[in-house]
Amino acid sequence: MDFLIETAARALAAGDPLGALNQVALRSDAPALALRGIAFAQLGDLPRARTLLRSAARGFGPRQAVARARCVVAEAEIALASRDLGHPDKALDSARATLQAHGDVVNAAHAGHLTARRQLLLGRLEDAEHTLAQVDAGSLPWASRAIQDLIVAGIALRRQQAAAARAALARAEQCAERAGIAALMAEVAHAVQALDAPAARRIGRDGESTLSLDEVEALLASGTLVVDACRFAVRGGQTAVALAGRPVLFALVRALAHAWPEDVTRDALIAQAFRTRYFDETHRARLRVEMGRLRTAIRPLAGVHATRHGYALAPAGACDVTVLAPAGEEADPEQGALLAFLADGEGWSSSALALVLGSSQRTVQRALDALAEAGRVQAFGQGRARRWMLPPVPGFTTSLLLPAILPAQYHGSTPTKGSHHETITSRNPP
Repeated sequence: MDFLIETAARALAAGDPLGALNQVALRSDAPALALRGIAFAQLGDLPRARTLLRSAARGFGPRQAVARARCVVAEAEIALASRDLGHPDKALDSARATLQAHGDVVNAAHAGHLTARRQLLLGRLEDAEHTLAQVDAGSLPWASRAIQDLIVAGIALRRQQAAAARAALARAEQCAERAGIAALMAEVAHAVQALDAPAARRIGRDGESTLSLDEVEALLASGTLVVDACRFAVRGGQTAVALAGRPVLFALVRALAHAWPEDVTRDALIAQAFRTRYFDETHRARLRVEMGRLRTAIRPLAGVHATRHGYALAPAGACDVTVLAPAGEEADPEQGALLAFLADGEGWSSSALALVLGSSQRTVQRALDALAEAGRVQAFGQGRARRWMLPPVPGFTTSLLLPAILPAQYHGSTPTKGSHHETITSRNPP
């Protein structure tokens, strides 16, 4: 291996992109271009990093399939950092298969981690779990193990499983400390802070209070009938009725839960569910139809009774009814969902936000413009390169660790103490 290439690779693995650039900044051969691309990615210049990696991939010969595959993996991670969720899956899957076939186990695992992170971002939790199941974490270096445990914690957080999330983060913290990579340790610390932050608000007869994720998990297991405005569902014990695709029904059941055990007048229900202040008999007829649909949908958990003035919720067996709302709920649900995704500190394109929200890009763009006018989000770049993010917070650490890790040597299945870790360039760099 070229001494300068090896030195630059080790500098990148240690989180020192400037030290790596000092070694290869003036070189234009394919391995140096690849390392420069990763260095610029660590420094945050993602467009230039992508250009350099593509140039490096073109510079490798036909017999250097592994080197090209490593460049594809690095470019896929840059796409993930840029929230370019339209990046082709087939290219990454092909690169992963190539690396696996040539014995590059760690970089193949890193490609799997990227796939799982993208699936997690899109809410495809079962797919993310299936992808992680194909990765043998026991044969990976400490940094890769930490990344895998972070993904496991992310899945547990999405499922509101606090104990599983804490266990995964504890393992990730130990692995990150053994790896000795500052950016990775900062990412784990940021994840721990997110777990300890208020996760939701509980709204019931006794008032309103904030809940941690542990308290949310306990509430869902308590047998209380929960109208979950975080997941747009009605939950009771082990039973859940999803209403994410039926906003009118969810608005009706939420209004009934807020008033329980009292009833809600028909006029109030029409105003909340149909979003109108002017109504007539046609709206009252529509309300009767929607109430019939709501009874059918939530029959396993509760009933809806007509009263003299309106309707009342009648839980089946539950001793209490409560509403679980997002901790920082917005008046506009679309804006609240956007702020929730932007809270990860990364730059998002409007098309990526539309994809994860299941909404039209035009609707998302209008909501972003409204948030920008209020000074709650910022846009960077123009045209297709435009990205949206929250205003920067002093001291905020990016959650992205760009280089894939490859051990320079092993002692059994565990990296030896003091061994160096290399980037996607591996022991035979691109």
